[in-house]
Amino acid sequence: MYENYLIICLVILILLSVLAAGLLVLSPELRGRFGAGVQQLLRGMQQGGAGFLRRIGLLQTAVGQGGRGWWAMQREAMGRNRWLLLATLCVLMTPLLLVFALRGEIDAGGGFDDLPAEQNAVIAQLLQGEQLVPPPPLPPEAFLTQEVELIRPMLMSASRDWMQLDEDFRQRLLIVFRLMEERHGYKMALLEGYRSPSRQNTLAGMGSHVSNARAFQSYHQYGLAADCAFLRNGKVVISERDPWAMRGYQLYGEVAESMGLVWGGRWKMMDFGHIELRRRGVLGSQPSAATAAGTSSE
Repeated sequence: MYENYLIICLVILILLSVLAAGLLVLSPELRGRFGAGVQQLLRGMQQGGAGFLRRIGLLQTAVGQGGRGWWAMQREAMGRNRWLLLATLCVLMTPLLLVFALRGEIDAGGGFDDLPAEQNAVIAQLLQGEQLVPPPPLPPEAFLTQEVELIRPMLMSASRDWMQLDEDFRQRLLIVFRLMEERHGYKMALLEGYRSPSRQNTLAGMGSHVSNARAFQSYHQYGLAADCAFLRNGKVVISERDPWAMRGYQLYGEVAESMGLVWGGRWKMMDFGHIELRRRGVLGSQPSAATAAGTSSE
């Protein structure tokens, strides 16, 4: 949450700076007065405190001269360039609008610490209970479908090694898998867990429909994210057009969120199979050797 405010403040400062520069470009009169004022200030600083104060007084007098006539000149100049000014303002406002529109995606908070105390207690109890063991790997034939190739390119080269996931995240994900099968009858499959930086860049290079995050901008690089789907008749089912799978994704999101995980199905660019365990200050940092090896990072 705090990262969002910092980004917004930074964007506002940039907008104000660019707007001031734009006014100087559009108004030769203002540019001349500004340049003269800066020169007077510099000369005043060189001549010492008394001279500096005297120059300030001269600058105020110079800026104050002209009165209504000066403002009339500015209005005339802006009138001649009103379309350019309007286009400039639209361009300048775009980053700020994007920050607000994507504030859900750029939020680096969330996860276990943001949940109510009673829900934290339930999760803690589950995690302190039986340490679940990852299921055996699925045969390659389970992923060899036309649907998988179309929706998830390069899936056959993805890592499905549970031990490369963060220990805390791995246990939460295993609990999600168990609850989905016991409560709702959906048997789940891990499509991809840990993702190397080079693979992340490769996927990002294929377009935003595959991934809009580059290396170290995704929790996959830290073993804190997973893409999952469902098993039906021994085959992986991914398609959101399948009513059975879509109902499964909704239940999957609810169960994952009950475990303190973030579900990609609530994002503006929805990713129904994706869940992650967010930790502050993780994104953008270099993963430790322990994290890369799949051991607990805590």
